[in-house]
Amino acid sequence: MASYCAVTVYYEPRRVSYTHIRDLALTLNPRLGVRSDEGRLHHIPVVYGGADLEETAGELGLEVAQLVRMHAERMYRVFLIGFLPGHPYLGPLPERLRLARRATPRAQVPAGSVAIAGRQTIVYPWASPSGWHVLGRTSMQLFHPDHEPPAMLRAGDRVRFVPT
Repeated sequence: MASYCAVTVYYEPRRVSYTHIRDLALTLNPRLGVRSDEGRLHHIPVVYGGADLEETAGELGLEVAQLVRMHAERMYRVFLIGFLPGHPYLGPLPERLRLARRATPRAQVPAGSVAIAGRQTIVYPWASPSGWHVLGRTSMQLFHPDHEPPAMLRAGDRVRFVPT
């Protein structure tokens, strides 16, 4: 069973040992547990000025320019695609930018909204509800149903946000 950052392997311990299963997994994929900088690199233009930018900067004790700089200077890894088709969860956020989700979620944010919460940042490929802090917006379309694959980003890709 796959999950956010792990794979569960079920086995019968009376028939096979943990060590054998581990060695088999390492044989199938010797890079298990090894972080790679591979993955396609995407530059996503962002117009910072989202609905929560000033409030979020205040909550974090930062000036707006500091928040934008800190969000944009980091290279993010696409952890997974989920929630909605083409919806990337990226991270990790710098420790200084981590805060809980909004106390009151919004009924809808526009497609392309770039937001933060917890240890992650996201880009909404569709207009949807959101409890995350919206910092800005991109005009880049992340999901094209007529393309193969339809999602622009894949788990393992790298993303850099470019202020515009």
